[in-house]
Amino acid sequence: MAEIASNNLPLGSKIIDFELPDSVTANLHSLADVQGEKGTVIMFLCNHCPYVKHVVDEIVRVANDYRVLGFGFVAISSNDV
Repeated sequence: MAEIASNNLPLGSKIIDFELPDSVTANLHSLADVQGEKGTVIMFLCNHCPYVKHVVDEIVRVANDYRVLGFGFVAISSNDV
């Protein structure tokens, strides 16, 4: 595997606004659409990864439990064009 440099941002960096297509519906979603009043969880994952497939039901359960408490959730498929 080739070594690829990463452009990591320091912890605590402010997020920039984004607009990305839903990988299932192709509808566009922005940061404002997914932001929660108390915080926002952004996960970078791959929807065909076996590890993600194994835990996706639990991710959805946790997201649903915390959304009602004011937290927003979004999963970004980092290797989907």
